[in-house]
Amino acid sequence: MTECTVQGELFGHLGRARIEAEFDGGDISSDAGGALLLRQVERRLGLLAAAAKCLPDDRDPNRVR
Repeated sequence: MTECTVQGELFGHLGRARIEAEFDGGDISSDAGGALLLRQVERRLGLLAAAAKCLPDDRDPNRVR
């Protein structure tokens, strides 16, 4: 898990206004969770294996990594 630190005045002031930012959003994903949801669906339903069976692949399996 990522270690978090607390920083006081990270951005300082703009004129008389102090600029503040809080990074306490909890556990979030940069892709808004779409890829994580798709991964869970794939694990349960086997969508990629089913799709792979529908796609022809004429390559020599001994030459494909």
